[in-house]
Amino acid sequence: MKLVALLSKGAFVFLADNRYNINDFIDDLIQLEVHGKTVIAYIWINRMMTNMIFLYHLSYQKFGGHDMSMKLPFVKNERQDIPTINFENVPNHVAIIMDGNGRWAEKRGLPRVAGHKEGVKAVMKVVRAAHKAKVKVLTLYAFSTENWNRPKTEIDFLMKLPKEFLHVYLPELMENNVRVETIGNIDALPIHTKKAVQYAINKTKKNDGLLLNFALNYGSRYEIMHAIKQIMEDVDGEKLSLDSLDEEIFSKYLYTNGLSDPDLLIRTSGEKRLSNFLLWQLAYSEFWFTDVLWPDMNEEIFYEAIKDYQKRKRRYGGI
Repeated sequence: MKLVALLSKGAFVFLADNRYNINDFIDDLIQLEVHGKTVIAYIWINRMMTNMIFLYHLSYQKFGGHDMSMKLPFVKNERQDIPTINFENVPNHVAIIMDGNGRWAEKRGLPRVAGHKEGVKAVMKVVRAAHKAKVKVLTLYAFSTENWNRPKTEIDFLMKLPKEFLHVYLPELMENNVRVETIGNIDALPIHTKKAVQYAINKTKKNDGLLLNFALNYGSRYEIMHAIKQIMEDVDGEKLSLDSLDEEIFSKYLYTNGLSDPDLLIRTSGEKRLSNFLLWQLAYSEFWFTDVLWPDMNEEIFYEAIKDYQKRKRRYGGI
């Protein structure tokens, strides 16, 4: 597969071999050095070839007598030695606020959507790490109810990511016995997003390994208010009495009904707030913050959080 980069007024245009359908291509990132200055640009790579030797057949040409050297970070071996952790004291439920995609892109002079695209790869790195560590539930804050306030172009891109993610990684999820679920107001999502998510849920429903739980169109305040309204309806309909209402019963009205509360919350990008995420469920969770931006999240950092969690003593208000 040959790709040619054309330089025109500072913009890069990439032409793919016309034997391939452009609709079957996804964007990835390469780094080009022109006159010693580093420029980040998009390159189109066929999905079916992302893990094949054809990646090494990318070539560069001379423009105006100057070489344009290509560095391909996505073909290098990124496997790292897994830090030693005690697998007998691993949190059952890990929740993550995946923050920093936009800043990751802006630092590289890229549009925000490039950060979201790169963040998808970080999702799979963490899923693999959680699977290896025998974590039972991994809840990822993928799209909040407040995210609808972002520019329409960014929202449209985010709504396509579930389909892109599952198209590439669903076979691996199946191979690793991962089950996909969601929490949030899924009905308000675009039809194509709902179809992609529901397909993955149906496809993986018999798997009994790691539960990969995506929080989509999720907001904790909305979740709590929705639960209260349902409780009021059940009280009015005499399905529930106020005297019997306690924390356990209230939890059954939440999106997370049937799940244990998170033992560990991880937030990337250096921010230290909950951002309307699992406010009820995180009451006694351990918090772990890192300055690492989400697209740079990897297995090693995930295990660093696990190791720090294992050093803590959870008292739940006791001594």
